[in-house]
Amino acid sequence: MYPVTYVFLFLLLPLAVASLVQVFHSADELQSLSDDMDAFYIMLCCSYFVFFANVYFMSRRRPVYLVDFTCFKPPQSCRYPLAKFMDYIKGIDAFEPASIEFQRKILQRSGLGESSCLPPAHHVAPYEPTMTASRDEADLVIFSLVDALLARTKVKPRDIDIVVVNCSLFSPTPSLSAMIVNRYKMRTDVRSFNLGGMGCSAGIISIDLAKDQLLVHGNSYALVVTTEIISEHLYTGNKRSMLMANCLFRMGGAAVLLSNKTAERRRAKYELLHLVRTHRGADEGSFRCVFQEEDATRKVGISLSKDLMAIAGGALRVNLTALGPLVLPASEQLLYFLSVARRKWGNPKWPPYVPDFTKAFEHFCIHAGGRAVIEELAKNLRLEKEQVEPSRMTLHRFGNTSSSSPWYELAYLEAKGRMEKGDRVWQIGLGSGFKCNSAVWQCRRAVKAAEKGSVWADCIDKYPVEIAEVAE
Repeated sequence: MYPVTYVFLFLLLPLAVASLVQVFHSADELQSLSDDMDAFYIMLCCSYFVFFANVYFMSRRRPVYLVDFTCFKPPQSCRYPLAKFMDYIKGIDAFEPASIEFQRKILQRSGLGESSCLPPAHHVAPYEPTMTASRDEADLVIFSLVDALLARTKVKPRDIDIVVVNCSLFSPTPSLSAMIVNRYKMRTDVRSFNLGGMGCSAGIISIDLAKDQLLVHGNSYALVVTTEIISEHLYTGNKRSMLMANCLFRMGGAAVLLSNKTAERRRAKYELLHLVRTHRGADEGSFRCVFQEEDATRKVGISLSKDLMAIAGGALRVNLTALGPLVLPASEQLLYFLSVARRKWGNPKWPPYVPDFTKAFEHFCIHAGGRAVIEELAKNLRLEKEQVEPSRMTLHRFGNTSSSSPWYELAYLEAKGRMEKGDRVWQIGLGSGFKCNSAVWQCRRAVKAAEKGSVWADCIDKYPVEIAEVAE
């Protein structure tokens, strides 16, 4: 609590005394009051009570509950096996042979399985992107998500007070948030927000915006929809940094119902504990791809910098610096402080101490941006194989679903029956800019394994699967 924010509270007590002097302005009245010490002490105690009551109610944490969430499960007709993807891009004349081979190698090392999906526009040859196709994909994904979420929570559309939608690539007019409001005939005074162009970390940005609205507007529901509409975004050029998106991004989305209603406290799945957002310019570092030419086959080696701070352009480092004091035990904070002090006043080449975040969280949901991203983050955060299992399996089953991937990972943990009451889960969103956003949730009740309606219900028994290493 910042003293300057509550300066008027600290002035409350002297103001109360001044008011008493004003009321009892004559010496006789003050003398009369002092003679009656019981009355004086009662009024003094009342002043103290009002003061500390105000401090308490204005400084206490206002809870934001996650009532429930749903993830989009594409229809079987959208399934896109890896062989089908290769056959499809071979039929696109704009691709040079070297570009086709590059995509084959990326796909081979991507960590994607045979069940990820692409929208119907990618199943038609020749490929002809249209806004109609994007609108159809948005209708399919968003309305399926909202229908399922409202059915699970039994919340009526007219009870929704706040709507937040994020989609980076498709930003039509009327907006996607307006599309939801109109479709479900929500109230005319619903607060509607549409976020675009924020990349894969936008899902947590949307949660942050909804949280801020809930802190201002009491007794409310907030609907958050996070997705990426990719019908018009199959890249048909030959720039390699752009071709990688073809191989990794797949169809998906998630819908989340948040609330600050006291009545939702008992049935809510999670409570938001912390949310930290950081953003650093791309010039300070970004994902780096190293292309190595070997013989005539132009073998491609994809490598990420060993320095985690370079990967995230400094954003992850700043994010951890901000989040650490909020969640880490004192012992880990002390070790980190000593490491910083030794580097600053001792040997600058001394390796920085990476805190053990397993002492702060039981579960981790790292954005499933790609196999190399997951592995590098796991290495630098000192996470075990089981702790990054949700991210690796989400990438295998659904591909990179952009901003919604942390929700597929949380659904995986639930489907495995690993979410127990009191568990803390850390969602990490990485995206363009470069952005790194963190959301920390605490489980309020044990979640049944593979509960009805789970996006993993029909396949969770098959996971985890071994993802074979591919030789260079």
